Formats: sequence, C-alpha cells, structure tokens
Amino acid sequence: MLGFSVDDLLPRARGGGVLKMGLAKLGEGEWLQPAPDLAARAEGFAAFPEGIQLSLEGDAPGVELAAMLGVDGGLPGAARAHHEDMCLLIRRPKEDQYRLVGAAVAWPSDWTPAEKMGLPLRALHAPIQGYEEQLASGVDHFMAKLKPGAIYGRCNWFIAATPAMRWIAQPPKQAFAHVTPDNAGETLFVRSERQTLRRLPETGAILFTIGIYVSPLSKLSRANIRCLAEAMRSLIDGEGERRGTGAYARALIGYADANQEERDR
Repeated sequence: MLGFSVDDLLPRARGGGVLKMGLAKLGEGEWLQPAPDLAARAEGFAAFPEGIQLSLEGDAPGVELAAMLGVDGGLPGAARAHHEDMCLLIRRPKEDQYRLVGAAVAWPSDWTPAEKMGLPLRALHAPIQGYEEQLASGVDHFMAKLKPGAIYGRCNWFIAATPAMRWIAQPPKQAFAHVTPDNAGETLFVRSERQTLRRLPETGAILFTIGIYVSPLSKLSRANIRCLAEAMRSLIDGEGERRGTGAYARALIGYADANQEERDR
C-alpha cells in the first residue's frame, strides 16, 4: 500500500542504483487522497493558471474522467476537486508511444506543462538520466497492456530548499547555500510524488495522477533519514548532478550521522 505522506511513501521509493518503475497495485479506495484541501488546490491553480493545458485530443477523456469522479468541468474540474494533479495521455493510431494531451497541474515539480504538451513519453522523460536505456521499453510495454479497472502507483523523492507545493528549482549552489549539517533538519525539505496510472474505459486514455507531499527532513523517521543519506552515495551517473546533490549531500549525511549518534547514546 502507498500512503499519503512523505514518511509513508519513502520506503516504497527507489533509493538509488538502476532505475525501476517500482509499481504497486492499488485498490479503488487507495487511489486518490480521501481528504483533499480544496482551498489549497484553488489557490494553487489561481497562482499557476498556465498549469492547465488542454488539446482537442484531451477533451473527450477529460469529460469521461470528470463523469467518473462525479464532478463537472472536464480535466480541470477533476483536478480542482482532488489533491492530485492530473494528466491525460493517448496513443494515436500507428504510433508506439503515448503522448501528453491534457494537463491540470497546480503543483509541478520543476516542469512546465505547456512545454510538454503533445510530446511522447520518451521525450517527456528525456531529462531523466538512464530513462531511455533502463526504463523506456518497460514503460511503453506497461502502458500498452494496462487494462481498465486496474490501478497502479509508485513514488519518488526530491530534496528541495523550500516547502512550497509548486517547486521551481534554483541553481543548487544558490538554493542550498544556507544549509549545514546543523540546520539541515529544518532547511532541507523532502518532496515526494505519489503517482498513479489507470486507463479510462471508454476513451482508452491513460490518466496519470501526481500527488505532492512535502516534509522537513527533521520530521521524518530516523530510518527514512538514514535511507536518504545512503541514497546520496548510490545515484546513477549524472543523476546526482540533476538533483543538485553536490550542494546538499554533505549536510544531509552529516545531519543523518548526528541523528544516528543521538539515537545510539
């Protein structure tokens, strides 16, 4: 089961090494957060209206999704009524890859929906080190075989210098300049995306949801803090640079070591 907090999600997230989808099958009751903060969602979309991007190909799946969730307003209405950001993907005739045709994203993790609209999966994931070599074929196969009714989830993590739900990454040396082993518990924030995938039965589009959860490092369990410190040492080539680990890894590891020493006393 995938929980609805950073502490619950981290044990199911990849900690380093080879990329993997890490999917878990979910029941209907585990799909979406049961108690969304709708005021926060409204504020998020008001502050980031360009997070809603729709194409003609996404209209029918958006209407189907809204009806399935018992709300009005197509894809934007569905996302405003739930904690999760939502994206729609379709596979055109004679194409092998699914492509993004609709997005309702209030809290993106350093990406801009308008720049991704219409792109196929491999192009969408191009910035991710190792995706083409280690994941692309498996993801394409999974998407093609996904049946209506089945729901799958996965999660990931990032280290940020802000608790903001909409995260725009700054140059790491600038963003983490104030972070030290002594203050890392309060100045480093762990951001996790709880992602789910399911096929809409009528249009055949795939719905990709992204639930954002953010926590100060100090609020996590000691086990999760230690796992994050270990992950700093096992990221694949190039991944650490993309995540900016050079600017905060020493502070995070130092904080984790001090945390462990305190526990061992």
